[in-house]
Amino acid sequence: MGILDGQVALVTGAGRGFGRAIAESFAAEGAAVALLARSLTQLDEVARAILAGGGHAIGVRCDVTDAASVAHAVAKTEELLGPVDLLVNNAGIPGPFGPIWQVDPDEWWRAQAVHIRAPMLFLHHVLPGMIERGWGRVLFLSSESALNIPADMIHYGFTKTAALAISRGLAKRVAGSGVTVNAILPGPTLSEGLRAMVAEGAAAGGRSIEDEARAFVMTHRPSSIIQRAATPEEVANLIVYVASPQASATTGASLRVDGGVVETIA
Repeated sequence: MGILDGQVALVTGAGRGFGRAIAESFAAEGAAVALLARSLTQLDEVARAILAGGGHAIGVRCDVTDAASVAHAVAKTEELLGPVDLLVNNAGIPGPFGPIWQVDPDEWWRAQAVHIRAPMLFLHHVLPGMIERGWGRVLFLSSESALNIPADMIHYGFTKTAALAISRGLAKRVAGSGVTVNAILPGPTLSEGLRAMVAEGAAAGGRSIEDEARAFVMTHRPSSIIQRAATPEEVANLIVYVASPQASATTGASLRVDGGVVETIA
């Protein structure tokens, strides 16, 4: 018996990183999971891993910024698994680093399309059903960058802050419906992106990826209390709880799993 038995979950950006860890954790707790991403190769790999572990998952290719692609993915999920109970808006892009005046304006719109418009496209299809059934969980993957806006990725931080506003407002809009809406704020996490970023330094210095990531955190996020990068599985642990019936009184919240990077006690 898992705490998500009988639930249908839809996870965007599920081919790797946070998305894969979330999908695998959901499946381990009994949810049937629709894995969405642009790469069918990645989706097939994740689906096979979940099926090998006794879970239930399907992979559906989807461009989350395209309305028709989103509509198709939701319809396919409902056809094969049933109505969506758990929606995790995880798909994300870091975008280029650099001064704001040097960032191509198209990158601003791309970040907004993935981090803001895409969740709205999915909500259009799945939220009415959640409200009608009196149950549902909507989660936005935000970031500690929503509170600590990075000077070299303002466009990224801006969209992650917007996700907090949407999450809070939406939670109030569905008040009393049995549907909860929350935002998750990871900090530095040893997913594929950070691994790739520190790989060259690790090789040059003869250090492990983990040690190089720790050094990166202490240099760029020195306020970290755990003094290391988190793992995607540690982030997924919180998300599983928030998606479960056990978190029925948690809504409209911005929940940090940032290793204590953000300097606040609230």
